[in-house]
This record gives sequence, C-alpha cells and structure tokens, in this order.
Amino acid sequence: MNINNKLILADKSFKDWRVVSFSQRQKFLEKLADLLEKEIPKLAKNITKEMHKPISESKAEIEKSILMIRYYAAAENILVPEKIKTEFRVSEVHTVPKGVILGVMPWNFPFWQVLRFAVPAILAGNTVVLKHASICFGSGNLMEAAFLKAGFPKGIFQNLEIGHSEVQKVLENSTVKGVSLTGSEKAGAEVASIAGKQIKKSLLELGGSDAFIILDDANLKKAAKTGAEARLQNCGQACNAGKRFIIQKNIEKEFMPLFLEEYKLFVPGDPFKKETKLSGMARPDLADELEKQYKKAIKYGAEIILPLERISDNEFNPGLIKVKAGNPILQEELFGPLGMVMIAKNDKEALQLANDIPFGLSNAVWTKNKKRQKFFIENLESGTVSLNKKSSSDPRLPFGGAKSSGYGTELSLHALKEFVNMKTIVGN
Repeated sequence: MNINNKLILADKSFKDWRVVSFSQRQKFLEKLADLLEKEIPKLAKNITKEMHKPISESKAEIEKSILMIRYYAAAENILVPEKIKTEFRVSEVHTVPKGVILGVMPWNFPFWQVLRFAVPAILAGNTVVLKHASICFGSGNLMEAAFLKAGFPKGIFQNLEIGHSEVQKVLENSTVKGVSLTGSEKAGAEVASIAGKQIKKSLLELGGSDAFIILDDANLKKAAKTGAEARLQNCGQACNAGKRFIIQKNIEKEFMPLFLEEYKLFVPGDPFKKETKLSGMARPDLADELEKQYKKAIKYGAEIILPLERISDNEFNPGLIKVKAGNPILQEELFGPLGMVMIAKNDKEALQLANDIPFGLSNAVWTKNKKRQKFFIENLESGTVSLNKKSSSDPRLPFGGAKSSGYGTELSLHALKEFVNMKTIVGN
C-alpha cells in the first residue's frame, strides 16, 4: 500500500475509532500488552539486531513498554465531559480527538519511544502513522503487526517506511492533524516549522545534557554507582542520560575514585550475551560524531580523565573528561559513552553550571538535606528534577522538557490531552 493510501485509511479509520468508547479502547490495549508479553524474546532480539542495545536492556525496554500500556489500559478516563458551574443551564467542556497524528521517532528506544507517544494518542481517539528511524523499520513493522493481532481495526496504527525527505509531504497532507517528534534540535525545529505553517499541533521531545549534581552530604558510593549507570546505559544514547557530573569541590577527591571504579565496569561486549552491560553505538557515523566532539572538547581545554578509545566501527571504551564553564562543547549534546565532570564550590555555583546550557530536559541532585533539595527543585530549569536517583521516565508521571529540550507532555494522564481539542458547550 502506498503512503497516500495509508493516510486515507488512517483518516477513514479515525471516523469510526473516535466514537469507540474509552473503556473499549482500553480492552484493546490490554490485549496488546498480553500479546507483547508473549513475544518479549523475539522483540528484544530484533531491537538488539537493529541498534546493538545489550539484550538485557532490549528486554527491559519491552517490559517497560508493556507496563506503560497496562497503565493506560487501567487509567481513569479524564476525557469525560467536564461540567462547569455558571448561570447557564448547560456549561460543559468536551474533548474531541484531532485525527491522524504523525509520529517521527528515533532509533535509541525503538519500541518505548514509539509506544509512549502512540498509546495515549490512540486511547484519546486518534489514529497514528509512524515514521521510524531507517534502521528500525523492522521494529515499526512488528508494532503494526502487534496492533493488528491484538484486534485493533486496520488503520489505527500504521508504519510508514519513509525517509526524512518525505516527512514534509506527509505532514502537509490534509489528513494529518498533528505531529509528535522525538529527536535532535535540528529535526525538531524543521518539523515544528512545517507544522506551524500548516497550523497543526506539534509536540517535541528533543535533546538534553542533564546535570548529575553530587553535593557533600550525598551517599557518595550510591551516587557513584548510579552515576555510571546514568551515563552509560544504552551506550550513553539517551536524551535524559546523566551527561554532566557536577561535583562539589570538597568531595572531589573522595568521590572520583568511587566513580571511576564503577565507570570502568562498563566494557564493550557481545550485545546478545545477557551479562553484557555495554555494546556498540547504533551506527558508525554516530561514533564518528562523538569522536569529533571529544577532540573539540580537548581542543578547548578539557582534561582527559579516561580517554575515549575507539575499538571498532561503533564501539568505545567509555571516556570521561573534566570540563570548565565556557567550553563550547557544553552547548552540544554528547550522545554516546562520553561523560563530563565539572567542579562547583557550592550549591549556588552548581546551580549556575547546571542551568548554563541550551537544554532543560532532566536533572538529578544528590543531597539528603531537604532545604538544599528545595533550592534545586525551585531553581533548576528542566522538565524533571530527580532526587537521590538517576533521571528516568515513569508511565505515571509527565515527561517533557524546557528550553531547547522541547515542549509538550508525554506519559501520565496529562498525555491524553495532548492531541485533543477542547469544545465548549454553553446555553439554556
């Protein structure tokens, strides 16, 4: 089926799907979760084959996706008409699904990123067409097949095997009413500008350079272990990974040996072995880009703590560099196994370093002191602040960014209202 016919089918299916009850849509989601659970080994193997994620992480990604689907399958219906008390006999606010929504999704979490957008959009009454990363067309097709096996009508979720050059044509099609993109700043700006010209809703979840702040009253051993995981999980290819480790100066000598010990445990291995914690990056060109950024950082004064050593087309021994404010590398996102260490005299300087970047996705702060926690909660410029834990996403909680990290909300009940229109009913 060509692209135009798929869009026509998505639009036609929307006309019927929009009137299916919320509870009935949830029953389809229950079946989808059950089906994915039975296919975890097959789906995980496909993810690892496509983008080289360690098989244990691929399985965890599918399991998290199932958890999220079940959350929505049992969620409260917040889309029921809301009655407002006024002088009129009828005063209500209704929610109306927008229609066909385009998802432009990345390769780093081939199932999770797609499903966390698609599931609430579909539950709200929309239909979805997916433009997946080119190396993840297999994942896109597996998801489309899963929706059909779970009993969803044809056209509710469709995978479009198209390249970046065709996104504009799809988004400009009159059947498409909105777009959700997870990806780079550049891709987000391009897609948002097209959507804006077409007067269509856009949701952007873009890059991050999250701070992982360790203060002098933190549990240093736990912070060191969690920090290494935060930087190197998924080979460092996560938008909300801990990328900048801002350490209070008076604990630097105590914390760094603990941190390096944990960091060095991540050694590249066979992604299909369950004990492997780190494997290669998704593509060789992405490894090339990381290597260029590493050299740029050093050129502008970064000190090497652990060298970033390339051992194959897409594999590295993870690197760690010490960076000072003003280094131009801080204006970029490092997407791979390379971490940055920064030193702050006190809380005020740690906050300044954390905020002095274009991004604002998610930050982590390690302190036992509630007053200090409150200071960072109130002043960090990010969509999420994690306390004494690494940044992560949870189906029950909203996820989104500030500044150049994008806008709009994914996950939680709030996501159900991202792709609906509010219709006011008022009169006597």
